[in-house]
Amino acid sequence: MSPRQVVTDGPDETERLGRRLGRTAPPGALLGLVGELGAGKTCLVRGLAAGLGADPEAVHSPSFTIVTEYAGGRLPLHHVDLYRLERSQVDELFFRDVLFGDGVAAVEWYDRLGPISDEALIVEIGYAPQGRRRIRLTPQGARHAGWLTAALDERSE
Repeated sequence: MSPRQVVTDGPDETERLGRRLGRTAPPGALLGLVGELGAGKTCLVRGLAAGLGADPEAVHSPSFTIVTEYAGGRLPLHHVDLYRLERSQVDELFFRDVLFGDGVAAVEWYDRLGPISDEALIVEIGYAPQGRRRIRLTPQGARHAGWLTAALDERSE
């Protein structure tokens, strides 16, 4: 499946996309988030948490803790933020259980991991005119392509 692009008008729409992804996320899903500071990565994760049934108000940028788990939803959500780590400091083995567990892993600054899996949904968030965000969703592997299709076809709010 080729990449899909979505343009959101603000944080509410970015969260709404995250909710759709959360409602349709399969166990073991890996979401790789890439974008500048303030682009909306954590905002999307807040929506992801809500879609999974976890408390979206608990979601924060885990920059100082690196990994935060949000339980209480249909699947656990592991929120990873690699901002404070250089690529050479990222130990893939340390993250293996988080990234490839039964829950959903959302990794901010995913590009710092390097190639880690053939199965992931890469979400690149960039600034667009008038406060909008341009979000490019690139599935890697059949399972994540199916997830993206289900999320974008999902109609309920």
